[in-house]
Amino acid sequence: MAKILIVDDMAAIRTSLREILEHEGHEVLEAKDGEEALKTLEQHEIAVAFCDIKMPKLDGIELLERVKKAGIPTAFIMISAHGTKETALESIRRGAYFFIQKPFESIETILIHLRNVLERNSLKEENRVLRKKINKDSAIIGESEIIQQVKSMIEKVAPTEARVLITGPNGSGKELVARQLHEKSKRADMPLVEVNCAAIPSELIESELFGHEKGSFTSAIKQRIGKFEQAEGGTLFLDEIGDMSLSAQAKVLRALQENKITRVGGEKEINVNVRIIAATNKDLKKEITENRFREDLYHRLSVIVIKVPALADRKEDIPLLADKFLTDIANEHGNKKKRINEEALKSLKNYAWTGNVRELRNVIERLVIMSGEEITSNDVENFL
Repeated sequence: MAKILIVDDMAAIRTSLREILEHEGHEVLEAKDGEEALKTLEQHEIAVAFCDIKMPKLDGIELLERVKKAGIPTAFIMISAHGTKETALESIRRGAYFFIQKPFESIETILIHLRNVLERNSLKEENRVLRKKINKDSAIIGESEIIQQVKSMIEKVAPTEARVLITGPNGSGKELVARQLHEKSKRADMPLVEVNCAAIPSELIESELFGHEKGSFTSAIKQRIGKFEQAEGGTLFLDEIGDMSLSAQAKVLRALQENKITRVGGEKEINVNVRIIAATNKDLKKEITENRFREDLYHRLSVIVIKVPALADRKEDIPLLADKFLTDIANEHGNKKKRINEEALKSLKNYAWTGNVRELRNVIERLVIMSGEEITSNDVENFL
């Protein structure tokens, strides 16, 4: 059950709401004006505040603004007997979850909105924990000069709204760079939606990105929301964009220019607010000269270019990467972490890693399975 604050200058309203909420098992606190409420919010962890708008000393909108500015995570449900449609919209624009008109329509209306906001709070907490885990799992491992340059670029670029094009060979970790850019951005609380353009047939890519209306083609038996809409407010990661069809490229270009999309088979324009991060293992300038990639789209995407190095260019990072993979594999299988000796690490450094970091991870897993308690250079020679 949750701790809830009722803020209203009318004692009768506070009493009636308290009875409803305590009957549901919630812990309830009261405040008769905005100033008293602010002190309570600073001293207690309040999940939800039912807050009147018209109050002496400090009204509900001003209280809401101060709470948001202070970074207090309490969700606000605004209540008022004098509210208009404009008042409701204004309170929601300022950060309130919902607006309820007094006198209350029913007890069920109050409880429905309370359940919704508590479920939203629970989901946000789950997402926070999950993002923390993902951020840890997607950390870029390495201390080489070239990888430090990549990390430095991420720190500078992530907080901006600039579009980023990530280049590098297969298996080098381009998707990790994209995740770090999102996690360190102002959009980190919103979705990161990934699309592998190389894995989707050309005839389906537009539907995947922009969605489609029911009946727009033979298998479109219901309306579908595309990746642009799914990423609303967050980041859309277009992986292997060099494999996207020219027709889809044209639509992506329009979306970037106008911040609008149209579903396949639809006519309505839909406003979208997404940050685009793209990645490719291809030389897009060469693709442009061979008429396989639009030059205007390239310039839209490449405001910032981050080049992820091949493993061959950062072999001094192999011991750190190997240690990370040994830890991950032990945790995944519930086993004791295996050791790897210096001679084995030298052998790994001398290998030609055509598959880059992804290949190294697969090799480490193979060595863990096939070796004894310690991975030796003989194991590397036998199982690499």
